[in-house]
Amino acid sequence: MARFLLGVNYWPRSSAMAMWSRFDLGEIDEDFARIAALGLDVVRFFLLWEAFSPTAHAIDEVALRRFIEVLDRAHAHGLRTMPTLFCGHMSGVNWLPAWTLDPATPSGRFRTIAGGNVSPYGIGDFYTGDLLEAQRTFARAVGERAREHASILAWDLGNEFSNLRVPRTPQDAAHWSAALTHDLFVTSNLGVTGGTHGEDLSEDRRIRLSSLAETWTFATMHGYPAYSDFARGMGDPEVVPFLHEMTAAFARKRVLFSEFGTPASALDDDAAAVYAREVLLRLQQRGALGAFWWCWTDYAPELATSPPFDLAPHELRFGVLRADGTERPVAAALAEFARERRSVIEAPAPAIDEEAYYAGLPASLREAYAAYCRRYDHEGTQS
Repeated sequence: MARFLLGVNYWPRSSAMAMWSRFDLGEIDEDFARIAALGLDVVRFFLLWEAFSPTAHAIDEVALRRFIEVLDRAHAHGLRTMPTLFCGHMSGVNWLPAWTLDPATPSGRFRTIAGGNVSPYGIGDFYTGDLLEAQRTFARAVGERAREHASILAWDLGNEFSNLRVPRTPQDAAHWSAALTHDLFVTSNLGVTGGTHGEDLSEDRRIRLSSLAETWTFATMHGYPAYSDFARGMGDPEVVPFLHEMTAAFARKRVLFSEFGTPASALDDDAAAVYAREVLLRLQQRGALGAFWWCWTDYAPELATSPPFDLAPHELRFGVLRADGTERPVAAALAEFARERRSVIEAPAPAIDEEAYYAGLPASLREAYAAYCRRYDHEGTQS
């Protein structure tokens, strides 16, 4: 029987999103050793798009070599990985190669940073056309270089990619997903998933998991009470398992919850540890494949004046570790859950219709969540 996977999302403390340009394999290796010592299984990390693709059809060989070094260090510590491509959206900023930008598209809700500078432009339509072909070049290059690498659990097609741009149609999104999944599988012989998030369910972003996830090995989802206006509080333990159930229903796939957590500004350290335990129990008991905490470490204080932290200081403090390297109580909560070595269990098929749900938004979201809470408030969870 498969074991429920525990993992963590990773950027280094000292460099954050500058990981690939300020590359420190020693720091990464030390972090991976500590992650493994807690008993965690998987590290999800991110391939900053402009670090790997300086032009549309060129791949940076130094970045590729560093990528393999990261995979090798994870494997040396007995960890699996989930490399996340086309990153893309991260921590409230869209980090993009300048060649992907469209002067006819304003940056919108999230700042665009390209080449270290803020740009007024957003990305072009990356679900189709030349930008899709450029992504296929990237996917084939990393797939070939990492073919059958023992550390890779699955490739991840972007981090909350609808925050970069909403597709014109669900069919465009499905074609994008299928094309990249094909290229990654053919070149690497490894499976694929995609980093969808709560706003793909709470809004109609023309994402339909029934078609988007059709070629994936499993689906993934991200969610936080702090960012969910239907949550019953910052520590509401039902938000994440509810999003898990919705994802499973629409994707018709098993689901790994690849991002959950809380900023330190929302819950104190002890409350965050309780929250982690309560969410993990619910996910495991309701059929999830696993869950990954966001994120491994708080970032160094000297990064506070740099994007994204200059405008989003709460992003500095989500970590299992504090910036001084000491462990928060959530580290003990994750380690304890890991020692229990819980199995993945079967869950009853959720009964909710994707098209009816999206047609009924926004009321259908609150109705579905209220019904979910009534069901599980009655049934409860076992410790």
